[in-house]
Amino acid sequence: MKVEDILIELKELSENSKIRKSELMEILKKYARIISVQDLMLATVRMRKDGEFVHANYREKYLSIYVKYFIMRMKEVKENDDYEDSAIDKTLFDESFPMLRQTFEKERLSNDKNDKFPLIYVITSLYTTFILEEPIHPVGSEFPGSLFVEEIDGKYFCPVKDNQKDNVNAICHLCLAEQTPDI
Repeated sequence: MKVEDILIELKELSENSKIRKSELMEILKKYARIISVQDLMLATVRMRKDGEFVHANYREKYLSIYVKYFIMRMKEVKENDDYEDSAIDKTLFDESFPMLRQTFEKERLSNDKNDKFPLIYVITSLYTTFILEEPIHPVGSEFPGSLFVEEIDGKYFCPVKDNQKDNVNAICHLCLAEQTPDI
């Protein structure tokens, strides 16, 4: 099994008329199992390096959130058997696939072929959106200007979602959060 095989399996899954969470979780768990502790450490180092470009006032908050909710989700994916096995939003899944594939392939080209960061990215994005039904940036994530991702009456709002609408590589297109009103 190669890392890029996840794209083939997700594409095959998208050919179903309906997709259940259990079907998606089976694929996510399968690929999460091939991610080692060393792979997670390398991904953390990479995120820390990327974090050097985040404004100093937000850097540590950014890193703690991303390491916790992005990298460490692999353990959660492997162990989570406690979710409602309902149908996922197939339209959103189908629309997200080209963006995830493009991001995966771009990350693979620009880095070592053994780097599992692109796989972690795909697994975490799909798990968070379709299994947990939560926004990609967790509630409480802070953005410049003291703006936060928040949950209000069971809906998620992000203060920067609209800023990314023209960025075809932004994971925001997959995120179920809405733009925070009046921003």
